[in-house]
Amino acid sequence: MLDWGTLGAALAIGFFGSSHCVGMCGGISGALGLAVPGQKPAWPRLIGYSTGRVASYALMGLLVGMLGAYLATDIASGLAPLRIVAGLMLIAMALYLADWWRGLVWLERGGAVLWRGVQPLSRKLLPVNSTPQAIALGALWGWLPCGLVYSALAFALAQGSGEQAALAMLAFGLGTVPAVLATGAAAARLRTLVQKPGVRLGMALLVFVFGIWTLWGAAGHGAHSGHGAHESHQSHGAHGAHNLHSTGDNKQESHHDNHSAHQNHNSVDAGHAHHNGYHEGRHEEQRGPSEDTAGEDSGAGTND
Repeated sequence: MLDWGTLGAALAIGFFGSSHCVGMCGGISGALGLAVPGQKPAWPRLIGYSTGRVASYALMGLLVGMLGAYLATDIASGLAPLRIVAGLMLIAMALYLADWWRGLVWLERGGAVLWRGVQPLSRKLLPVNSTPQAIALGALWGWLPCGLVYSALAFALAQGSGEQAALAMLAFGLGTVPAVLATGAAAARLRTLVQKPGVRLGMALLVFVFGIWTLWGAAGHGAHSGHGAHESHQSHGAHGAHNLHSTGDNKQESHHDNHSAHQNHNSVDAGHAHHNGYHEGRHEEQRGPSEDTAGEDSGAGTND
């Protein structure tokens, strides 16, 4: 099921943070817009480049989302810690955009290790002479070390699902497309615009708001999880009490049945005793007249 709130947030993070993309990806996009053989329209190549770049973001999202799903199963509080990390990364990105704190540079240096293996492949695709070539270049360029991308990946990690994380990174990438396309069409003018302190500060504040929103969601998610666990515990306790009560009732019923069986057994024994006494009485009655008759006959014989 699609979480439209999350997708909208990822789209907004990409759009408002795209001033950073002008510096990181705007150079290659501007080159595509200028170095077009035979003065052919640049738009197919620019769109192809952005298509490949956004596709690479979606692939990254799928990978980190699968990792997030695995981590969420091993963490007692679920996704809350991952959302806290995502919120802190977005706040760090906001400070980076405002040029107040550049701590994300350390992450970009770490990503440079991967980029050193990818960059030689991208050089083989230059100059770009076709749209498929531009798509391939964009797919490789998406792995360029970028603090904004890493912040978005932290946001995707907190989704706890490979599918949702891939969609979140897809939305993020789409949010960056307008700035990158505009850079390709009017590189110099747009670069001047986004470098203005007021513009960068405004975009930084919006990304900062999304970071706070993510932290607030993490706190609410943790409380909800705890409440759910408490309800589950109470339900388990009630279920155990019900089983105990049922066991007690069964024991009482079993005791009652045993008592009834014992009474029935006694009744049967009494019936048998009564039956035996009746037959013995009848036997005595039958035997009495016979013995008396036999005695009379014996007496008669003696008198004779």
